[in-house]
Amino acid sequence: MTTTSERVEGSRARQASHHVSQSVFDGSRLRVVLLVDVHDGAQHQFLEAYEQLCNQVASVPGHVSDQLCQSIENPSQWLITSEWESAPPFLAWVNSEEHVRMVEPLHSCVRDTRSLRFHVVRETGGPATGTDQAARRLQTAPRIGDGVIRHALTFTVKPGSEEIVAKILADYDSPEPKVDDTTRLCRTSLFMHGNRVVRAVEVRGDLLAALRHVARQPEVRAVEEAINPHLEQDRDLGDPESARVFFTRAALPAVHHVMAERQNPQAERYALYYPARPERGMQLAELLAHRDEAADDPRNPVLRSTIFQRDDVVVRLIDVYGGLEAADPGHILGLSDSAQVAELTTLLDETAGMDVVASKDGSLARVLELARMDLVTDRRSPDA
Repeated sequence: MTTTSERVEGSRARQASHHVSQSVFDGSRLRVVLLVDVHDGAQHQFLEAYEQLCNQVASVPGHVSDQLCQSIENPSQWLITSEWESAPPFLAWVNSEEHVRMVEPLHSCVRDTRSLRFHVVRETGGPATGTDQAARRLQTAPRIGDGVIRHALTFTVKPGSEEIVAKILADYDSPEPKVDDTTRLCRTSLFMHGNRVVRAVEVRGDLLAALRHVARQPEVRAVEEAINPHLEQDRDLGDPESARVFFTRAALPAVHHVMAERQNPQAERYALYYPARPERGMQLAELLAHRDEAADDPRNPVLRSTIFQRDDVVVRLIDVYGGLEAADPGHILGLSDSAQVAELTTLLDETAGMDVVASKDGSLARVLELARMDLVTDRRSPDA
């Protein structure tokens, strides 16, 4: 079984390649920047809420420090920076129900927020030695991206409503892809697995601006209203707080992306769903990222692979040349032998894990069969 340290070193080696455009699994320190716009006159209320919050955050595993700053030009503008040992513990916390509850006191005094996350690449100061060196681990090389930001949303619908929801989600007019002079929607891919819906978007420019642009479009609002009665988690899109909480819980961030040097416009898009055991979702995503060698094997038909993860939900979006049916299941899954399947099985939830184990022969094909999601719609902008 591969150790965490071996996975980190493997991620570091791939990070030097121009194939990898994104990964949270390189072990380097994380700097989080939160830009906050506070309501006029609510500065004291905001400061009190922050002080309660930072005392709670200090006990979160992986948290190193944080700092609160106020603009010298506009007292309503604040900046919160925090440092974390690495990205996974921060993502595990920020995507948790604990975090949703923790930040509730801020909502009444904050007009808007914007969160930015960065791996630390270089810093000034003397060289680190001994234990300090591990605590100050830096990203070893810059990544070369493709200019596209990837994000997803996931939610569940009431059992029995899957066909209705799929039809609603498939039958809508695509919104205008141009958001502004610098931001454009490139692609929206929507899949279902049982009663779980996953909507993945690709954006050039500002992701937040693109998401807000889409949410304002009449055709999109009509679709969202139409599926409201079928959602397992109630929401009221007319209530900003209800909508905010829903989309906070629905957020499914991309934690890893790899793209082969060879690309083909005829590649087909698929999605694979891996339900993880409680509190093992990040570990499962890391395993898939470590096994994901789509960029390194010319025989592999997988040309792009993006892994999304939140809590126990792990989704892998892949572009495959030649179709899924003609491909080797091991290549598609990033697994090459029974030992790797066994490792994956220990991280899948009990139902999925037992189903894989029970299949015995052809377990790779069984894993693929269980993980494959149903395509609802896949739409690209004309010039994407």
